[in-house]
Amino acid sequence: MGRVKTIARRTFLIGSAAIIGGVAFGAYLYRRPVDNPLLADLKDGEASMTEYVRITPEGVTLITPRADKGQGAYHVQAALIAEELDIDLDQVTVDPGPPSKAYYNSALSSEAPGVTPYDDSFSANALRTVMDAAIKIMGVQITGGSTTVADGWEKLRVAGAVARETLKEAASLETGIPVADMTTSRGAVVLPDGTRMDYTALAGTAATLDPVSEVTLRDPSQWRYIGKDMQRLDIVAKSTGTQGYGIDFEVDGMVHATVVTNPRKGGDMLSYDATEAEGMRGVQRVIPITGGVGVIADNTWRAFMAAQAITFDWGDAPYPHDQADHWAALEEALSGDDYDSRYKDDGDIEATLASADEVVEAEYRAPYLAHAPLEPINATALVTEGRVDVWTGTQVPRFAQDAVAEITGIDADNVHIHVLMMGGSFGHRLEIDVVKQAAELANEMRGTPVKLTYTREEDMSHDYTRQIAMARLRGAVKDGQVDAMDLDIAMPSVVSSQMGRLGLSVPGPDAAIVQAAWDQPFAIPNVRVTGYRAPELAPISSWRSVGASTNGFFHDCALDELIHAAGADPMAERIRLASEPHSRAVLEALADLSGWDGPDLGPNRARGVGFALSFGVPCAQVCEVTNTDRGIRIDRVYAVANVGRIVDPINFEHHISGGVIWALGHAISAEITHTDGMTDQLNYDGFEAMRLYQAPEVIVKGLELGDHVRGIGEPPVPPASAALANAIFAATGQRIREMPLRNHIDFV
Repeated sequence: MGRVKTIARRTFLIGSAAIIGGVAFGAYLYRRPVDNPLLADLKDGEASMTEYVRITPEGVTLITPRADKGQGAYHVQAALIAEELDIDLDQVTVDPGPPSKAYYNSALSSEAPGVTPYDDSFSANALRTVMDAAIKIMGVQITGGSTTVADGWEKLRVAGAVARETLKEAASLETGIPVADMTTSRGAVVLPDGTRMDYTALAGTAATLDPVSEVTLRDPSQWRYIGKDMQRLDIVAKSTGTQGYGIDFEVDGMVHATVVTNPRKGGDMLSYDATEAEGMRGVQRVIPITGGVGVIADNTWRAFMAAQAITFDWGDAPYPHDQADHWAALEEALSGDDYDSRYKDDGDIEATLASADEVVEAEYRAPYLAHAPLEPINATALVTEGRVDVWTGTQVPRFAQDAVAEITGIDADNVHIHVLMMGGSFGHRLEIDVVKQAAELANEMRGTPVKLTYTREEDMSHDYTRQIAMARLRGAVKDGQVDAMDLDIAMPSVVSSQMGRLGLSVPGPDAAIVQAAWDQPFAIPNVRVTGYRAPELAPISSWRSVGASTNGFFHDCALDELIHAAGADPMAERIRLASEPHSRAVLEALADLSGWDGPDLGPNRARGVGFALSFGVPCAQVCEVTNTDRGIRIDRVYAVANVGRIVDPINFEHHISGGVIWALGHAISAEITHTDGMTDQLNYDGFEAMRLYQAPEVIVKGLELGDHVRGIGEPPVPPASAALANAIFAATGQRIREMPLRNHIDFV
């Protein structure tokens, strides 16, 4: 569907939704085209027919505004544009572009609260459209939620097609040859006699034209990139150690800095003594900042050493001091009558459980987890008269821009955020503390670039972690089938904590509390999922797959317990219950891929299955384990997911494999705990990842079913921990309901 038809349909839905829900804005603002931020800096001979393509005599630049934190976002965005622009990827430069409302993320609306991803009803689409309108009008530029492909699937291909057709118009204006007689190939308009007119040579003329407004996207049979194995644009640099990250950034005249803030996150700094630090070699200044101090030195190491020499008197934590009190807060929330949401309440749970011969009950727990990306957290800032430049990796450049403007008193239009490649994030770079602190320090040292780098300990102790969570199951079976499932889930609000730090208030229930639990596509006759909002504890943030990261474990392990109580086959009963066709197809494909119905695995070996639908993607995994005399060995994982369209099969496979390893490593070993309000785990020795010798073989299959195109960064995470726990039960008879699993069983 082209842009015109899409906007027309959504305009109608906005009008309808406004009638239904009293929307406070009209269709005009939504229908109005976005302003192209690239036009402001064009020189003679340069053109930008769309906000995603800039052409100069020197070359073609594709704007890829979704941040790249290792997942290949720049590559896949460039491929979508190049597919329709008819240019090869080795002919282009990619640039994340400036912060701009033009780069709002339309796919964020797919996670409308209270609406399942497979609900295609009028009312569901109306709600999504109203959300999309609000996101567009506010200019919400965020990378996250596996939305890069979903957001760009149509808009980036349309952008490429608009640029292509406008360049053909330019060639027609220069030659007098009708556009209909022209083709394009590898960055050039091709005339009927075979003459090639390079896009770069046509830029000056194209700049004088209004961009073509109606285009037809190419048939899949003509695709050169989409669905084909590709070499990622960054693979050579990353394979040769030449890829630049924020930590590598340098600018002439810069000084180096680190910060020390209250290890009780959000607590005050009562006093400090920097006498010793200020006398150390290379130290230039110690500057008070919000919640702590920054140390300025002539290199990073000297800044680190000086920071350790400062003594502090810290205030108390604004949350419970010890870990047991955090769990107690969840228990209390689950015991209350006031729930946050109950999106799912089918059948009659209370009557069914009251009449059941036996009620299955269980409690599940998932700990805080750090993001812990390998690249140290960093940002470089330069404040001059009337202008600020910040170089950093961030997933929220417009929020960063506004925060820096507030700190420095310089208008946001003159705050330039230069987004750099990130060495991992997993949600960490949705936070902007490091940007704000760099701006504070640079504002005190105007005219001097300040490069701020966290120590690993500062990062770990101040990370806004994954939420702590707890769930309780009551369920029943009947005639060898699952008959009732009542799942209560408690956690603090991720949305309230994270958005609050960005200055936003989000009213209503927090859908993340029950994400990947209430919306699972299983037709259990009597089912209820209730979310309880615990009080704010330690501050939390989005961690890869957000609420689904804990709820995938809770929901699927609970379902597995009920299936076992019914005496049913774990795979067959999930397939029987699957009420959504694509989810059923994923499970059926997984059964075939893993040989579920094949020969027995042999002595001390077993398999478990896990399923979660998150971010619109049904993903199922089978985990095979061996129970050795030294502990559990994970031998192999089979994974199947449906995303509608697979843009790059190699990157798709790597996403799933990486997500499985990421999830299993954390499920086995990782947790963040608190003592006296401070984080106990301050480096990788206390927060272990999966070791290479522990990593299983991962076998991946992707499905392309349906009309909706989804992302794959988050969905492999939620089912992995459940598949492992269910496999351990099958192998040992031990049902583990709390992560990290190593607290209850050994691994080899």
